[in-house]
Amino acid sequence: MTHARYDFASDNVAGAMPEVMEAMIAANAGAASGYGTDAISARAADLIRQALDADALVRFTASGTAANALALAALARPHEAVLAHEHAHVVTDETGAPGFFGSGLGLIGLPGPSGKIDPDAVTAALAQPESGHRQPPAALSLTQATEYGAVYSQAELETLIRPARDLGCGIHLDGARLANAVAAGFDLKSIAAMGVDVLIMGGTKAGATPSEAVVVFNRDLARRFDARLKHAGQLVSKGRYLAAPWIGLLEDGAWTRRAGHANAMAARLAASMPFALRHPVDANGLFVEMDEAAHKGLQDRGWAVYRCLDGSVRFMCSWATTPELVDALAADLKQVA
Repeated sequence: MTHARYDFASDNVAGAMPEVMEAMIAANAGAASGYGTDAISARAADLIRQALDADALVRFTASGTAANALALAALARPHEAVLAHEHAHVVTDETGAPGFFGSGLGLIGLPGPSGKIDPDAVTAALAQPESGHRQPPAALSLTQATEYGAVYSQAELETLIRPARDLGCGIHLDGARLANAVAAGFDLKSIAAMGVDVLIMGGTKAGATPSEAVVVFNRDLARRFDARLKHAGQLVSKGRYLAAPWIGLLEDGAWTRRAGHANAMAARLAASMPFALRHPVDANGLFVEMDEAAHKGLQDRGWAVYRCLDGSVRFMCSWATTPELVDALAADLKQVA
């Protein structure tokens, strides 16, 4: 039986990058106060504020699902809903966590190419007359880079955010792969000025140990946020171990630099891909048209890659992907094409 290889199954299959492990070892020395009140957590939060060039409350969670769900629960009440792309992670892959953390808040999926929400769909959803029989939209959730590896421009995000903010909606940005978007040219310092209320800054997929940063720009939401974290089981006692990875990620630019490497490996794979690409390769993922026979042939050769909701087969590169791995996969792809 062929041993399955998960190198391209996701960008979260790789280990943590050396800079993160060094920061974790440094954080492990001596005693520190608990629940995120330590100097390491303060340093990590300062680095995030510096990177974003913005004042914000910064907290850390152990999973992106918890981070997203907590953020949406802060933006919408139980009788309200959140607008998001129909294939966004919060809609399709979080097992109802936003509704659970938000005591019943709803999700309204909107269409759009390559995971980018169609602006007309946002306008139409916001224009729906309110009724006591359905949950009205109270927030907009955006994903950068998208579930299909596309990167919004600043102008595209502003086009979506503006009408939502004009109607009083909160704005959530899921940045699980934000590092890859930044490496592709997106300006990290533009986020606060666009009117985003809560940003989830992704560490895990970027090459950290499990850690996501919840960045709350809207200070009205910061009140009792620690109580919200504790209620959700995310205010951990040894908080320095969730914060320390961010020192390794940000202190010398590894977060963006290694994301740039992942993007470059995706571009390398795209250059030799014998199957048609369904979405643009803006970041670190490829999504291709592949029939079942070819997909099975690739799996029989040991490569574990998955079929997505839109029918495409996904290949994800990470900080740890090497040119040799890309070339080995490319050779097998040619065999099954």
